[in-house]
Amino acid sequence: MQQMGSEAMDLPSLWEKALKLIGPEKGVVHLATAAVLNAVWDLWAKQEGKPLWKLLVDMDPRTLLSCIDFRYITDVLTEEEAYEILREGEAAKKEREKQMLAQGYPAYTTSCAWLGYSDDMLKQLCTKALKDGWTRFKVKVGGDIQDDIRRCRLIRNMIGSDKTLMLDANQRWDVPEAVEWMAKLAEFKPLWIEEPTSPDDILGHAAISKALAPLGIGVATGEQCHNRVMFKQLLQAKALQFLQIDSCRLGSVNENLSVLLMAKKFQIPVCPHAGGVGLCELVQHLIIFDFISISASLENRMCEYVDHLHEHFKYPVRIQKAAYMPPKDPGYSTEMKEESIKQHQYPDGDVWKKLLAAQGN
Repeated sequence: MQQMGSEAMDLPSLWEKALKLIGPEKGVVHLATAAVLNAVWDLWAKQEGKPLWKLLVDMDPRTLLSCIDFRYITDVLTEEEAYEILREGEAAKKEREKQMLAQGYPAYTTSCAWLGYSDDMLKQLCTKALKDGWTRFKVKVGGDIQDDIRRCRLIRNMIGSDKTLMLDANQRWDVPEAVEWMAKLAEFKPLWIEEPTSPDDILGHAAISKALAPLGIGVATGEQCHNRVMFKQLLQAKALQFLQIDSCRLGSVNENLSVLLMAKKFQIPVCPHAGGVGLCELVQHLIIFDFISISASLENRMCEYVDHLHEHFKYPVRIQKAAYMPPKDPGYSTEMKEESIKQHQYPDGDVWKKLLAAQGN
């Protein structure tokens, strides 16, 4: 493999070649593009001896912009506009980096209130989260309205009126149903409703946003957003008030950079989706970079955190006082432990052997 560096790396060309080979820019093929290019970013950061967020922060603006494909989005963001955003972000950048290293990036927890948890489980998990210093909580909704009312009331009463509550419907409703359902949950003062309807329905999200605005409830979406074009249209249509990038759904760091810059232009806060296997480890780099070099703001901004599966990674996230502390190890924090990989290999890993044996196979 050729020597990697800011001049030798040709990520724009690699991006274009990958899309030509396996396009279009959505679905499984786009996820595959993300996997390959995220791995390249990991290698580049390791070559430079820096965590990915620091590689991006230290990168010359023109070099960084050369990694972005502006095709299809120049009607809302040109390369020169993006350059001006990065140039303006140079002001007080060192101070913001010091702030991140000292305090970390604000996080919220999704681990307390999954659908299907008993009230006792909700109380137990919420009590522990409050003790650990969490101030932002997300509740899953959309199964049954009376159940949602009871669970939201329970959580709101436990966390008090001074802490932040968000709701997540995971694409459950039609547009009119979303508006009606959320009107009944408005008394609990949620900051947002996440994925209220089909993630592809841009105009539906716009209609919901308009209807819920008088109630003081925003719409959050993006974890299932295929590409930068969809994000562009969501922003143009005023269909979201909180933008949720995903480190693996979009086409790697390259495409996420374009969305972060568009969000800055439209003055929409970015609150990334995380959880799953490694998403927290990955997206922490993007949001820390966003604060230091692009947004320069923490107002109404937070990054999702889910507390499971981190034990499988060599460099798991570090959460202190409900905040992501910037990774210090070189790379994109993607390496899994060899033992975890071995245990989960199909079909000979111990995890699969036990599962197949239990199914009688």
